[in-house]
Amino acid sequence: MFNLCSKSEYALLALMELALAYEGNEPLQIREIASRQNIPDRYLEQLLASLRRVGLVRSQRGARGGYLLAREPWRISLWEVLQAIEGEEMPPDAGTLPTLELTVVREGWAKACLAAQEALQKVTLKDLLETRASRQTPVMYYI
Repeated sequence: MFNLCSKSEYALLALMELALAYEGNEPLQIREIASRQNIPDRYLEQLLASLRRVGLVRSQRGARGGYLLAREPWRISLWEVLQAIEGEEMPPDAGTLPTLELTVVREGWAKACLAAQEALQKVTLKDLLETRASRQTPVMYYI
């Protein structure tokens, strides 16, 4: 029912890469992130610029430059990321006076959106990394 657009998916994948590199405080270059997550370079460049404008990532210039998270991974929620990428969408207004039924439907939708927002605010980049780590299968080496 609710779908995550590819733009938001790519942004979250890039932010997860930056979150993995957070402790080392080493910037990641666009081509490195793009290669790891199979994201087109130019598209990723635009996404990171958007995330930089809202203060989720910062850029570092120079030969060893690239992008870093602007805050700790546990302080960046999925809601923040989705708002930065997709913005707030207002429901379309047909320009007619709403009927009782339409008002009830819109109120129900507003409640559902609020519940989704509250859930997304509770999930952070750190949570995504922990889920990822719990699902990785350990590599077994046999001699």
